[in-house]
Parts: sequence; structure tokens; C-alpha cells
Amino acid sequence: MNVALWVAAWLLAAVALLGGVTKAFVPKERLAAAEGGGWTADAGTGFVKTLGVLELLAAAGLLLPAALGIAPVLVPVTAVCWVLLMIGAMITHGRRGEHRFMALNLVYLALAAFIAWGRFGPEPFTG
Repeated sequence: MNVALWVAAWLLAAVALLGGVTKAFVPKERLAAAEGGGWTADAGTGFVKTLGVLELLAAAGLLLPAALGIAPVLVPVTAVCWVLLMIGAMITHGRRGEHRFMALNLVYLALAAFIAWGRFGPEPFTG
């Protein structure tokens, strides 16, 4: 179970890192032209950049606390925050009729829920 939770955390951290770098550093106009990025045309630049920074923080929060042994409870807390972020993403894509991206967000949500459940429940990090 511990290995599965680590694998899930690494996968989700990679997704968060990629999304975060893209939203934080790629111009909004280029994001809006990309498939699945049309929502950024309706959002402010500051909002998109803020989401990017939050995703970068999520990537760090899914791995670093446990790897460094500093406040490892932040791993499942970060996973719960990711669940909330994915609910927002699913609502946004749903309103735009982008059902394929809703399904992808649901997969990310399920991974985060698994991490939160596992780290708060059967496989917590213990000192």
C-alpha cells in the first residue's frame, strides 16, 4: 500500500508540475489557443498565474514533506486541496462542454482522493 501511495503521489506531482509550469510561465494567449485551455481566454491573467503557482506548490506538497520528514501530514492535506481544485476544474470544463477533460480531471481527483485516504488512514507517515 505504501508503494502504491508513493507512486500515486509521484504521478500526481508530475501532473501538477507540468500544469503549474504551463499556467505560470506560458502566455495566456497561447494557453487559450491550446486544446483544453480555452477557459483561460475568459479568465484573468493573474488568476491563471495564481492557479499555476498553486499547482507548483501542490507538486512540492505531495512529495517534499514526506521525503524530508518535515510535517508529512501536509501530503494528505495537499491531496485534499487537489481534490477541491479538480472539482473546480471539472465544473469549468463541464460548463464548456469539454467532457474529455472532465474525465481526465476525475482521474486526477481519484488519485488525490486515494492519497488522502491512504495517508490519513491505513498508511500514515509515522515519525
